[in-house]
Amino acid sequence: MKLGLHLPRLTYPGGPPTLGPDLAGIVGAAETAGFDRISVMDHVWQIGPHGPVEQDMLEAYTTLGFLAAHTSRVKLLTLVTGVTYRDPGLLAKMVTTLDVLSGGRAMLGIGAAWNGEESEGLGLFFPPTAERFERLEEALQICLQMWAEDEKPYDGRHYRLGRTLNSPQPLTRPHPPILIGGGGEKKTLRLVAQYAQACNLFAGPELAHKLDVLREHCDRLGRDYAEIEKTAMYTFDVGPSGERVEQTLADLRGMADLGIQVAHGRVENVQDLTGLRIIQEQVVPAVAAW
Repeated sequence: MKLGLHLPRLTYPGGPPTLGPDLAGIVGAAETAGFDRISVMDHVWQIGPHGPVEQDMLEAYTTLGFLAAHTSRVKLLTLVTGVTYRDPGLLAKMVTTLDVLSGGRAMLGIGAAWNGEESEGLGLFFPPTAERFERLEEALQICLQMWAEDEKPYDGRHYRLGRTLNSPQPLTRPHPPILIGGGGEKKTLRLVAQYAQACNLFAGPELAHKLDVLREHCDRLGRDYAEIEKTAMYTFDVGPSGERVEQTLADLRGMADLGIQVAHGRVENVQDLTGLRIIQEQVVPAVAAW
């Protein structure tokens, strides 16, 4: 099993003046600790349960570029890009740019978007749910076409591109891995089976069922279920002095037994780095062989 660090809370004691150095220190410590990947949210306002909307929130891809400059090994992604926040041609270019400048470490985490409040607040495009899922599928097709060096026009229901030129191409070939977030059984998991290299689900009582549904979609589409990396959200709370390490390992063992390959989530009080050091010493070595 591998571990991923998610950074949904960006309100630290030093405030915005020290946010850059704080993030650089966190991601450096996470990379040293053995985390496989680091993600940020694609939101423009803070969301519950992480805090009130007024708390600090940074634009995702600008932040990932900053994190790329302060790391050398970890994969970098959003959990997850809201499809309506950027036109797909631009999104493919942004992920390509991140991949090239990070030395081949970008992933495309993507979903149908859900936050109507922040979209209305900042005037972002936010159509009804059914249309967002249609746009998600077209965005996936566009990204894959651009990354395949296929320059022919794309003529979809919602997006029309005259020439899907993408130069340079990503370093990661055939393309940066696509992770689709969410557990919707009819649409989201079908899109995972059809287009993605990874899924992202919530750890909890429904996890085994969601994996079974994904397997059913794979069977119907002729996709090898084993090809898809299974990731799940999990909060790493090892305790101030490691008091909860055993519980953490038990939780992770249960997820691994279901087939989860990456436990991905926030670390409690990540800014003081203590939790990251405990994970480095007591968690990463234990789960590496699972």
